[in-house]
Amino acid sequence: MIKIYFVSFLLLFSASAYSQSNGEYMYSVGVRGYSYMQMPKIMNQTGNSYLNASFNSFIIKFNDNLFSYRLNGSYLSRDENFSNNCENCEVLNGKVKDYSFKVGFEKNFTYSKFQPYFALDLGYRSNKFDGTSTNINPILNSSNAVMPVPPNEVIATKEGFTITPVLGIKISPVKQISIFVETNLEFYYSYERQESVPQDALNVRSLNRFHKTEYLLNPVSVGIQFHIGNKN
Repeated sequence: MIKIYFVSFLLLFSASAYSQSNGEYMYSVGVRGYSYMQMPKIMNQTGNSYLNASFNSFIIKFNDNLFSYRLNGSYLSRDENFSNNCENCEVLNGKVKDYSFKVGFEKNFTYSKFQPYFALDLGYRSNKFDGTSTNINPILNSSNAVMPVPPNEVIATKEGFTITPVLGIKISPVKQISIFVETNLEFYYSYERQESVPQDALNVRSLNRFHKTEYLLNPVSVGIQFHIGNKN
């Protein structure tokens, strides 16, 4: 009899746990409210390439019994000031625009109020810097220098594909809403184009092209999802 009660309890708990998951709903829409993320390096950028971002990414999911299929998009535009090559070589000032689109799937490990999950996203990413480069080498810019080094107008772009494994956990205070926390490592293979024009009388344009591989660690993202379209 004890075994029967125990099995009945497990069945009731499982049914209750599943009813609390977003498997009951056809769609989920959400936004990442905060992200601490690593950005692609611009040219030979030195120092930390991590930044804090708010409400720059959205997610749409199509829920199935076994998997959820994900669409992700992000956009970021901000002013940047950083050293290039070394701390006393060049300083770059300008604007960075970064956006991405990804598709993938998500699999829950459990169906309860606390749902750890794994996801894999594939997509496209574009990163563009438009600004100026100023040589700050103290020797070249000293009073003894024959001619001061003019600034350069710089445009650096990267375009390529990404593969992003994701680990996360969702907490559902009510059935229609989930709060999620994610961490991921993004593999980014890109075609890079660096264009530079010195602001002098000659304006001789230089152009460099590369293929580059980067691993971008995004330690934490926090967001909220709303589940809509009841299947029942």
